[in-house]
Amino acid sequence: MGSGHGHIQSAGGRNKKSLAIVFGLTSFYLIVEVIGGFWTGSLALLADAGHMLTDVAGVGLALLAIWFAERPASPEKTYGYYRVEILAAMTNAVVLILISLYILYEAYERFKNLPAVESGWMLAVAGVGLVINIAGVFVLRAGSKESLNMKGAYFEVLSDMLTSVGVIIAGIVMLTTGWYYADPLISAGIGLFILPRTWLLLKDAVGVLLEGTPSDVNVANLRASLLEIEGVADIHDLHVWSLTSGVNAMSVHAVLAEHSSHDDVLERVHEQCTHTYKISHITVQTECASFAAHETHL
Repeated sequence: MGSGHGHIQSAGGRNKKSLAIVFGLTSFYLIVEVIGGFWTGSLALLADAGHMLTDVAGVGLALLAIWFAERPASPEKTYGYYRVEILAAMTNAVVLILISLYILYEAYERFKNLPAVESGWMLAVAGVGLVINIAGVFVLRAGSKESLNMKGAYFEVLSDMLTSVGVIIAGIVMLTTGWYYADPLISAGIGLFILPRTWLLLKDAVGVLLEGTPSDVNVANLRASLLEIEGVADIHDLHVWSLTSGVNAMSVHAVLAEHSSHDDVLERVHEQCTHTYKISHITVQTECASFAAHETHL
């Protein structure tokens, strides 16, 4: 028997307004930074613009994913479009990895052929970017703890904030010492810093798509708590997975103890899973011991 509660708002959906604010800020600064990067000839600034481009595309993709996820379920999509948010998070991670690798390559090329950089203008543009990125990080920080989609957007903005800091440091070094190696050196450092964090995001997104057990659910504890429920003789075929961040699902077979009531057991199992383990979609099959003996248990 399944539990039906209609459409459940995802963690990303609760933060849609925050994403819209950051989308507007990053779109504005992207235009400023592209112009500034070409004007000054700074790779660090253009690297920041590259990350800002992924911010605009990534945050826009995250917003689009939330819009899709809010669409109701249909006969063809019985769980709705929750997984679009996870696909958006995975896409953002892949793009960030590719951008980081490209920046590392460009930094290597600049080490071999070092150009001059307009350090003063570079500092001015990077300063504006730092303010915008700090605002974006604060706006998205809370939501990033709830949703992989939001975490993807948060990492995009956080990486740009770090890039802006790096650009400012490189600009100060070049302006005061004339040591232009600071530009590709800082760019390479930023790329290396972002890669491992983005890899973790990609790993989490793939885990959801492969229907792995959510990190916030301990299956062993869940099984033990269900076995303690009055009227439950045994538990088998227990599966827990995520539809999207903040929306977990579960299916389980509960073997009824002798003389126990189907309705009472179903209500107790449902209560335990929804309140203690925050599982939104629950499917419980109750059965007698003789029926369970013929099944393959997982």
